Amino acid sequence: MINVEIAVVPVGTSSTSISDFVAESEKALGKYPDLSYKITAMSTEIEGKNIEEIFEVLKQMHLAQINKGASRVQTSIRIDDRRDKENTMSEKVASVRAKI
Repeated sequence: MINVEIAVVPVGTSSTSISDFVAESEKALGKYPDLSYKITAMSTEIEGKNIEEIFEVLKQMHLAQINKGASRVQTSIRIDDRRDKENTMSEKVASVRAKI
């Protein structure tokens, strides 16, 4: 299972609020039904099995904010591509919580 964390942040908009821009990225993500995701306050976590599909959605999430009118977009991506064991995001969290 491949787990990704992405934060797409528009820079140079006319407001300090960025939720309209973030919503555009989330709409792009919603077009990929084979991917599971969770929106958090600072980023979005995505889970899937196909690396090509994941890279495509990351690109679309980035471009969504440019298409909305952001002059500049900063995107941070972290990828955990574990191939020896299928492990979902919730299983990872449960494993840590069990040890607390």
